[in-house]
Amino acid sequence: MTQFFFLLFFFFFSTSSTSSPPPPYLYGFSYHINCGTSTNSTDSFNTTWLSDRFFSGGISAIVSEPLRFHLLSEKTLRSFPASSSGKKNCYSFPSLPSGRYLLRTFTVYDNYDAKSRPPSFDVSLSATILFSWRSPWPESTARDGAYSDLFAFVPNTSSSATTDLCFYGFATDAPIVSSVELVQVDPASYDSSATGDNVILVNYGRISCGSDGHWGPGFTNDTDRFGRSWQPDSAFRTRPDEVRMVSTENTVTGTEEEPNYFPMKVYQSAVTTEGVLEYELNVDAKMDYMVWLHFAEIDSSVKRVGERVFDVFLNGINVTRVDIYKQVGGFAAFSCHYTVRNLSTNVLSLKLVAVVGAPLISAIENYALVPIDPSTHPLQVSAMKALKESLRIPDRMGWNGDPCGPTTWDAWEGVTCRMSNNKTDLVISEIDLGSQGLRGFISDQISLLSDLVSLNLSSNSLEGEIPPGLGQKSLIQVDLSNNQLMGSIPDSLAYSNLKLVLLNGNLLEGRVPEQLYSVGVHGGAIDLSGNKGLCGVPSLPSCPMFWEHGRLSTRGKIAVALSCLFVFCAVLLLAYIYIRRKRNDYDFGLPHELMSLAAKRNRYQRQKSLMLLELESQHAKGLPSPFTPQ
Repeated sequence: MTQFFFLLFFFFFSTSSTSSPPPPYLYGFSYHINCGTSTNSTDSFNTTWLSDRFFSGGISAIVSEPLRFHLLSEKTLRSFPASSSGKKNCYSFPSLPSGRYLLRTFTVYDNYDAKSRPPSFDVSLSATILFSWRSPWPESTARDGAYSDLFAFVPNTSSSATTDLCFYGFATDAPIVSSVELVQVDPASYDSSATGDNVILVNYGRISCGSDGHWGPGFTNDTDRFGRSWQPDSAFRTRPDEVRMVSTENTVTGTEEEPNYFPMKVYQSAVTTEGVLEYELNVDAKMDYMVWLHFAEIDSSVKRVGERVFDVFLNGINVTRVDIYKQVGGFAAFSCHYTVRNLSTNVLSLKLVAVVGAPLISAIENYALVPIDPSTHPLQVSAMKALKESLRIPDRMGWNGDPCGPTTWDAWEGVTCRMSNNKTDLVISEIDLGSQGLRGFISDQISLLSDLVSLNLSSNSLEGEIPPGLGQKSLIQVDLSNNQLMGSIPDSLAYSNLKLVLLNGNLLEGRVPEQLYSVGVHGGAIDLSGNKGLCGVPSLPSCPMFWEHGRLSTRGKIAVALSCLFVFCAVLLLAYIYIRRKRNDYDFGLPHELMSLAAKRNRYQRQKSLMLLELESQHAKGLPSPFTPQ
């Protein structure tokens, strides 16, 4: 594939030292990162530049001639040697608000490493390659540096997700970058409804016609609410000496309006010439481009419709006829854009051919329409990042950015990917990290890798248990041998489609699922040796009746439950008998006072009975009774 996104405008410029308020960015959200520094700083335009130490790895460096550069962000850089951090290194931006962004980078070599050879590397946003640097660079670029920018859409992401700007080095080359800027812009800008959010607009030229130098936020006191920078047009005109500059300080209406918010300064200068006004822009063949043309009738001598009319040709095709005064009147902004598809050459030509009067133009923008390449499924990205942490993947393996993309580069070391069945995402199919000195554990988020076919983590020093979610239907081979894994073999492994199971040389225990052991019976291979605690299948000891998987078996749990139930019922029965007995003692045992009263009553009754008997006896003998009347 042609490495097509090479930087467009190479320049070295001087800046004013006059301070001004921060540029009024549209949404107020922006990152300005000074690469290679350890502290934050504020430049002469009151822009705060952040240290990059929290965004990336790599090594900081200083250009060989820092006094030639006027901005602090141009004097330092960060390099990414493959020996210390792998071939893939990224700047990660956490939790960006969903929307459209301007991304701008500055890259300079200036022989910082004394090797007199600039590196070759690619730059990508997420999984899409955007810029390609190839050695040897043009001499002016290597010495003075180059800015490049693009517009891209960042979708809604979870709180743990990041947006990654990644660098890929060729062979032993170390990618470099001096500054990274990210500014949020209007989501409807640059006709996004037509291009869609799946296209990135890579800047191949943003030209301010008639200006005498580079201008824009961070470079001059001039503002642009999108953070755009504009360069002079002299290097792009085919006949630079045959034009006349036109400028004004009058107000130009129709500027600073949504959704593009083009600054007024764009329309306050222009060039014109008699006959034909021609520009040539360097591009890459076999790509589509969106060309924006900006006009304003700032020549006060043109006062009516029809006094300035010209045709616009793009690569020899007449795309429109323009009468600025007819479109918007005098001192008013007018913009239009056209798409040129599948260019067959490396030059895009723009011609303004006079019909009446002389053609005039204020600015030109040219953007490559770069389709977003497929990236790894978000859930699988989360799973792989969790594995990176749990397995303690060393930096040298370069597990940064998207695990599978860009597809023109290899996936993360030890990882194999494929396109998903619905052709929308990349998915993880194999992980091969045997004998890598890993000392962590297997994250349970590995269950999110629903397309994993083969897993090899053998001969490391992994601890912990085998995650219960490991055992996707897609899994055919799993090799976790010669680690320090503990616990039981999860039942989930038994219900996968495994053909190879190597769990030997661990500290596993408990009953082996019969379905898993049947892998070897049905033509597969299984090795469980070296685990002293495993039991329950041929060649292994029998499991205790009530012990399974290092814990009570189902039968053991039932037995314990029944025993507990029996004891509970027995306790209830004893408690019932005791309570009943106590209740009877209370009902039939009289209190002491009642017993005393009953005894006195009984003595009285007995005395009364004895007296009556004695009276009856006396009556029988004829003795007078004290109760008998005389």
